[in-house]
Amino acid sequence: MGIILWIIFGGLVGWVASLIMKTDAQQGIILNIVIGIIGAVVGGWIMSLIGQSGINGFDLYSFLVALLGAVILIWIVKALRR
Repeated sequence: MGIILWIIFGGLVGWVASLIMKTDAQQGIILNIVIGIIGAVVGGWIMSLIGQSGINGFDLYSFLVALLGAVILIWIVKALRR
């Protein structure tokens, strides 16, 4: 993927994850992009631990893997802030 697609993909994943975790009002577009990209890395790592493939491109499976990682990332951050 090109850098522009990573930014768009990260922004979309981060935004959906923030809606799921109810942190959308606290985050801006930049934080959504960062969470989406880091979430893709975390999700890919988790999937590789269980023997599955990680992020392969801009498709539904990659979106769900990145979303899983982003939700886990937001959950960890929320737990550490308490």
